[in-house]
Amino acid sequence: MKTDSEEAKKLNIALDKLKKLDLENPNFKLNLAKLNTQKNQLEIEKKEIEEKYQILMSEHKALNQKIEDINQQKTNDQKKETEFSEKIDELNQETDTLLEEIDKWQM
Repeated sequence: MKTDSEEAKKLNIALDKLKKLDLENPNFKLNLAKLNTQKNQLEIEKKEIEEKYQILMSEHKALNQKIEDINQQKTNDQKKETEFSEKIDELNQETDTLLEEIDKWQM
């Protein structure tokens, strides 16, 4: 069995070795700095993408509004065309009626 003094010596040696360990790893700091730079770059890219997305959404909304306006105009034009055709039909009927009346008067 080991004596207490031998164990104490070994513990002191182990403590000295632990104290001498360099806890500041230069590779760790370098990797951390690289990661921080990449994080910043990604945040910048994210912000740019979000701005482009907002612009695209605005353009999309404007284009949808234009399509809706065009469809409404098309519907209005079709309605006017139908009304115009109905008026022409009415005038044709009146003309036919007038021609019939003229024919009656001429006979």
